[in-house]
Amino acid sequence: MRQPLQYPWLNLDVDAVAAPVIAVRVDVTGTKAEVADHSHRKGQLVFALGGGVTCRVPSGLWMVPPHCAVWVPGGMPHSNRATANARLFFVYIAPDNVALPDRCCTLSISPLLREVIVELSDQAADDDERVDLLTSVLLRELPRMPVQQLHLPLSSEPRLKRIAASLAKDPSDRRTLAEWADRVALSESSLARLVVKETGLTFGRWRQQLHLIVAIRELAAGASVQQVSADLGYESVTAFITMFKKALGKPPAKYIDGVAFKP
Repeated sequence: MRQPLQYPWLNLDVDAVAAPVIAVRVDVTGTKAEVADHSHRKGQLVFALGGGVTCRVPSGLWMVPPHCAVWVPGGMPHSNRATANARLFFVYIAPDNVALPDRCCTLSISPLLREVIVELSDQAADDDERVDLLTSVLLRELPRMPVQQLHLPLSSEPRLKRIAASLAKDPSDRRTLAEWADRVALSESSLARLVVKETGLTFGRWRQQLHLIVAIRELAAGASVQQVSADLGYESVTAFITMFKKALGKPPAKYIDGVAFKP
């Protein structure tokens, strides 16, 4: 069931606003903030100028590192979890106004589009000519943004949901596939096949993708490589950096610095 969008810091039902594009700035102060599951007719672009955001939809978990955004199509239930002191922009786009996928995706955001989003969030409602110009640029540029592979596929299968919830709560859990299989009353081979069938990834690759998403979120929030490595249960910082570089092509510090377009 669609619910009006209500944030603790923002009392706004975006579907009640007729404008084709609405841009709202949200500054998260102090501790982490979370918006529970909700949906709306307008599609939503969740853009992080600082800090990081994790978006959860029924089919997966999407990471929004600094200077990137996640596109959530209209009507899709989702929740947002922001790191402490995140600087966010929520951009709501009415259906059929932009050629974006009907699925979630993480996008890099160019310096031009970044400034357009910031300007739109600051515009007075009665400055129609400037709002129309900025809206036109945003709708033209947004489909051109490159996609980042920062997605963790999730499954509604009860046993996999149980494993996913446990690993999300404690990413440092190093139980083997055989140990997880015993816990959910399956053979090791049956669990291996189920994970591939439901997520498209092997169990090891799926858990690694979870580690990457958690690592990027925490690094974007200012955590050190040493701290993140320990929190994820790696035996050494070197082992964590090697995994990260092999998966994403760059060591953690360089990846966070260069994940998006340069200003």
